[in-house]
Amino acid sequence: MNSLIKTGFIILSVALLFGCKQPTATSTAPNPLGNATREDKNGWIYVHLSGSPSDIGYQHGYLLSKEIDTLIKVMQFYLPHTSKKDWAFYRAASQRFLWKKIDPEYQEEIKGIAAGLQARGMKYDSLDITALNANIELSEYYVPDLMNKAKPHSGDNKAPGNCSAFIATGSFTKDGKIVMGHNNWTDYIEGERWNVMADITPAKGNHILMDCAPGFIHSGDDFLVTSGGIMITETTITGFNGFDTTRTPEFVRARKAAQYANSIDDVIKIMTTDNNGGYANDWLIGDTKTNEVAKLELGLKDYKVWRSKDTAMIGSNFPSDPKLIKDETNFDVNNPASSPNARKLRMQKLVAVDYK
Repeated sequence: MNSLIKTGFIILSVALLFGCKQPTATSTAPNPLGNATREDKNGWIYVHLSGSPSDIGYQHGYLLSKEIDTLIKVMQFYLPHTSKKDWAFYRAASQRFLWKKIDPEYQEEIKGIAAGLQARGMKYDSLDITALNANIELSEYYVPDLMNKAKPHSGDNKAPGNCSAFIATGSFTKDGKIVMGHNNWTDYIEGERWNVMADITPAKGNHILMDCAPGFIHSGDDFLVTSGGIMITETTITGFNGFDTTRTPEFVRARKAAQYANSIDDVIKIMTTDNNGGYANDWLIGDTKTNEVAKLELGLKDYKVWRSKDTAMIGSNFPSDPKLIKDETNFDVNNPASSPNARKLRMQKLVAVDYK
């Protein structure tokens, strides 16, 4: 992909995160903002959001209104170039099959974001926010799937390969606890705007700290930690093809896993239940309560799990399960010149491990 930007490389110990001082509010916020805050620092926007789904959404939309407005305008320009489909297409898809598969609490949060934007004088609605959240799975999974159905075996797999990541534990880390790292390269036009650190305390479920794009209810990048002791990141499966419009969007399952999972098993169950195949990834998951880590390779038809308390698991956009590779991708495991395979080789040397 041309015109790339490195949007972040983060290595952290979860034990430090929730002891960090909360960002100081830059102004006194009237209700319904409650104690929501925003702080701009070193190119990042730190927001603290809390309360009911609608409260969290309103705070998000209100505090990040300019950034959400800009990102939607970016997508209205960008997506017709990358997918040959305009914003009206994405709004229509959101209304036709996505909205009804979004959990009620996340519908309320999305409505709240739209309400916060409207309070700032902007005319966006819940379909705009849904399309924004689902832009990856719609443009890079749903649209190619439509093209492949219209012209079978056309090879129109659009799943990107922009990330490298690892998660390590046991003898692979200095203190035996979990360490997780992730980087993401994407187009400048969207990557430079992927600069929100969201600190979310929902009325129900886990306290979440994640990076995200403005207007996202999920990370999307993905990089997050929770008060439930769960750490999650991922790298995309390159060359994946498949999408099911009757099932739950990936962005909903990803947010639900962050908010409600309290174990690796919980994450796996949430991500594999009613899976639509959107944003098919190798999910790297850690549980700081047990120091166990796992790799969930999730397609549409197939998935496989590796897990251990003494390992360093890697991802660089390569699939590993032979069945998933054969059934759902056009990935060439024998091409040493491909970026995913080259990065895999380098990462294997760094961690001295090979996953078969």
